[in-house]
Amino acid sequence: MALTLVSILIAAVPVAYCYPTAFQDLGESSTNRTSIRFLAVGDWGGIPYPPYITAVQKATAHEMSLVAEQMGADFVLALGDNFYYKGVNSVDSPRFKDTFESVYTAKSLQIPWYVLAGNHDHAGNVQAQIDYSHKSDRWNFPSYYYELDFHIPNTGKTLTIIMLDTVMLCGNSDDFVDDKPRGPLNAMDANRQLVWLQERLARSRADFLLVAGHYPVWSVSEHGPTECLLRRLRPLLIKYNATAFLCGHDHNLQYIEESGVGYIVSGAGNFLDPDVRHWKHVPKGSVKFFTGKASTLGGFVHAEVTKNQMIVTFFQARGTSLYRTVLSQRHFA
Repeated sequence: MALTLVSILIAAVPVAYCYPTAFQDLGESSTNRTSIRFLAVGDWGGIPYPPYITAVQKATAHEMSLVAEQMGADFVLALGDNFYYKGVNSVDSPRFKDTFESVYTAKSLQIPWYVLAGNHDHAGNVQAQIDYSHKSDRWNFPSYYYELDFHIPNTGKTLTIIMLDTVMLCGNSDDFVDDKPRGPLNAMDANRQLVWLQERLARSRADFLLVAGHYPVWSVSEHGPTECLLRRLRPLLIKYNATAFLCGHDHNLQYIEESGVGYIVSGAGNFLDPDVRHWKHVPKGSVKFFTGKASTLGGFVHAEVTKNQMIVTFFQARGTSLYRTVLSQRHFA
């Protein structure tokens, strides 16, 4: 009887973390086109004292609004560290207004923001960020990890984005003491997320399959590759033919390509870091693009997913694109 009860409880717990699959509505704007477009920005979370915003965040927000207006954007992927330095403490925190609502004010950015948590968010109350989804028309953070599914308009093709909590998976990291995650706080939660992820990847028939988290799998910068993700996530990305992995954590822009998977680091939303101390810790020849120069004023990624390819463009906040790459749709044996 006790064993049965435990089994029931364990089976019930994932409901709190994962989110049921449903295709997202792109609205009327999708009627006459054949692509999905989105922005990806990480580490954008301002500062916890007046004016609650950095020059990089302000410049990046402005350029995001222009690119969204000119190139189109259906949604934004917010890749964690949404509120520096210790997240928020409640759903009523003024930081939601000071660092989010009052910064990304352009009409072109009044679109869904799909949010995941970073290590600084986990220093506060992540549940409060999840709960804010009920108070904001554009903030979408349904659970710690979840899946997004889209029909690419008028093509018969699909896009899936799996949003992960890499802090729950690998452990938190204190950037001021020790920058490496040392293992999950709760091994059961970590394993449950990993099982959920593997099931989603295994059954996905999406033409484009993206996975997003805060920590990088590969990075040449300060934090470098995340050992836990190299061990637990990278083999799954390769096995299930993922199109790309998107992340932040290192405060710059990077594109690394390895074993058929594109690794997109977009962590330049609030600070910039030119550090390349881990350049030799990624596979030789895999780095296709890197910048963390202060002169860029910040940066982000614009992606367009069409019938048969995904076009990824890295933008600097100064107003020009820096690098562009094209990823192919998945092929099944």
